[in-house]
Amino acid sequence: MDVRQIQVTFDCADPRALSLFWNAALGYELPPPPPGFGSWDEFSESLPPEQRNSASASVDPTGAGPRLFFQRVPEPKSVKNRVHLDVRVAPGLEGDERMAALEAECERLMALGATRLARYEPALPMSHGFLVLQDPEGNELCLD
Repeated sequence: MDVRQIQVTFDCADPRALSLFWNAALGYELPPPPPGFGSWDEFSESLPPEQRNSASASVDPTGAGPRLFFQRVPEPKSVKNRVHLDVRVAPGLEGDERMAALEAECERLMALGATRLARYEPALPMSHGFLVLQDPEGNELCLD
């Protein structure tokens, strides 16, 4: 069987703002605008007002990571995510060095609009410690 590529889709209220948050968090970027448009803003202005900011995307500029897609939905988030992203910011680090790297990234993401929820200390054989945050629209993520 062939390996499939995946896209991670977020339901949200403000697709453009949330894609820009994740771009900054992951080093991703907006894909090029559709042919015939010099920018996404120019494309947006060509749409009827009710269709503006109905979707956005973020892509890994190296092509290695999955595409993120953000779609506007009318209802707010009401329960915990069943799927979330683990942002790997400290692979290979352990102990105090690992937790310091996680804390530094947490501070950076909070300045971008994330909210800190919890810190889990290294305890179990499979856990080297991690932080739980929410993006600006309340979607959980872990700094691992």
